[in-house]
Amino acid sequence: MSSIFTKIINGEIPCFKIAEDDLFLAFLDIEPLRPGHVLVVPKKEVDKVYDAEDRYLQQWLLFARPIAKAMEQVVPCERIGISFIGLEVPHAHMHLVPISTANDLNFTQKPAKPAMDELAAMQQRILAVLMSEK
Repeated sequence: MSSIFTKIINGEIPCFKIAEDDLFLAFLDIEPLRPGHVLVVPKKEVDKVYDAEDRYLQQWLLFARPIAKAMEQVVPCERIGISFIGLEVPHAHMHLVPISTANDLNFTQKPAKPAMDELAAMQQRILAVLMSEK
């Protein structure tokens, strides 16, 4: 059975897309730990990150780097934290989370439930920075 991320990748479920290439899709988490929380998902479904093919492992951070830099310009934070947890969805994924303290990356916290218009506005702010960097 396809994961929710595969359904998003296939366009069966909408998302607030940030970036995409042949290997990855990045989109806003709709239940973020912090505003601007982005998920970076390989298009090939694999449960555990270290079971991903070498080309995915080699390219993951390179794909995420410009997104993280754009996020830092849009969301007030000290840096962008990176986490691979993999317990919540059986499809390997990277969390990019704006953080100012270590606790900001604490996944036991109750996630936010932003309104769709807030997510759309955040998407547009991040995309504007990404487009200006090209």
